[in-house]
Amino acid sequence: MLNVYSYPMKYINLEEPQVTKPIVIAAMQDMGNVGNIVIDFINKSLDSDCFRYVCPPFPNYVMDKGGYIEFQPERWEYRYGSDIIEFGGGTGQPQTNEELYELCQDVIDVAKKHSAQLIYTVGAFHTTHTILQQPRTFVTTTSQELMEQVKRLGVEATPKSSFITGFNGLILGFAKLNNIRGIGLYCEINDPNIPQYRAAKSILQLLERLTFMKFGQLHELDIMADAVDKEIDKMRASGDSYFDNT
Repeated sequence: MLNVYSYPMKYINLEEPQVTKPIVIAAMQDMGNVGNIVIDFINKSLDSDCFRYVCPPFPNYVMDKGGYIEFQPERWEYRYGSDIIEFGGGTGQPQTNEELYELCQDVIDVAKKHSAQLIYTVGAFHTTHTILQQPRTFVTTTSQELMEQVKRLGVEATPKSSFITGFNGLILGFAKLNNIRGIGLYCEINDPNIPQYRAAKSILQLLERLTFMKFGQLHELDIMADAVDKEIDKMRASGDSYFDNT
């Protein structure tokens, strides 16, 4: 019988990234897939290079391909570009608190090793009020002082007190404990079960303002959002569900 507890997370180094005091952008799959859409888009647009990756023991799902399944190990990558390190993207999050804490600390250790001054994370902000074509992105930070600095750019703070669960919240706590400034960007969404490409675009637009970087052709996300809308309309008209069996 397979003993999954005998398989710890594995960390594989491929090379030393050529970066100097980079910013770090770290996020994982969350509601509406916002975190991984953003990270994957940045990696593609910057043509970043993988220098380290993490393999958790096993995913907690199989992929049904329509009559047969695939079961693939997960892999979360550290990638780098010009003065930037990105972590996450892909699919899934750690399945235990121990794995989550271990992974957050690993991101912090990588940030410290390369003298990173600031860690960004991104994700979804679930709301029940109707969102139109341009969802808003809110910001929270690791200190009131940093939030005041960000507000001067016309950025909205998160509107209420709430828990931010999973990697895309906890990484800010680990940054704060390690005296690294952290900023979380969370875009409003209605349906957490549908890929939220417009939310990802809103976050990327704000990231560009905050980092003075460009992340490629953001209109591509509008095209993908329109495709999702059309598919949902088609499914509703036929009485089918948009979602796969998971």
